[in-house]
Amino acid sequence: MSLRLGDEAPNFTADTTEGKIDFHEWKKDKWAVLFSHPKDFTPVCTTELGLTAKLQGEFQKRNVKTMGLSVDSVESHKEWEKDIEETQGQAVNFPMIGDPDRAVANLYDMIHPNADNTLTVRSVFIIDATNKIRLTLTYPASTGRNFNEILRVIDSLQLTDAHKVATPGNWQPGGDVIIVPALSTEEAEKLFPEGWDEQKPYLRVTKQPVS
Repeated sequence: MSLRLGDEAPNFTADTTEGKIDFHEWKKDKWAVLFSHPKDFTPVCTTELGLTAKLQGEFQKRNVKTMGLSVDSVESHKEWEKDIEETQGQAVNFPMIGDPDRAVANLYDMIHPNADNTLTVRSVFIIDATNKIRLTLTYPASTGRNFNEILRVIDSLQLTDAHKVATPGNWQPGGDVIIVPALSTEEAEKLFPEGWDEQKPYLRVTKQPVS
């Protein structure tokens, strides 16, 4: 059965490029991005892992840890990391799971047989500090992921967790937000004293709250 939003992210213990890791203990009290790539020594994955490494400062600002996975071995990952550093100009600075027995890949439904019955697709799981799955994305093997979008989603999730708002389409940090419809006018007046633009009773646009 596939994992759904709001489910608890399954825990696992796995060998990684940074040693054996218990997933829940490793991410304790932090958010996590767990993502899979189809295979080591492949071009698109090489760029993705280099980009993730370059963005570690941005993830850390948001209290987020990152972890990669493929069905190749830890030893293969370590050899590949040399190529990543050489070609992307950045050493890999986060753990990558070696999953040759596909234990974690199957636990997180990362193998889609109709796409490829042996390799993982490009799965992404954003998991919050309470181990709840907040976002899932699945990309085909041929399409590299937009990690700026992953950061944007994390910004939105953390903002909307803290305030009674939702973020509109194409929202970027600092942009206007929407007051959730469940909030009464009286409640909204207390939380948003600067007011809002009521375009419809259910569409009340206001400035992004300051956390």
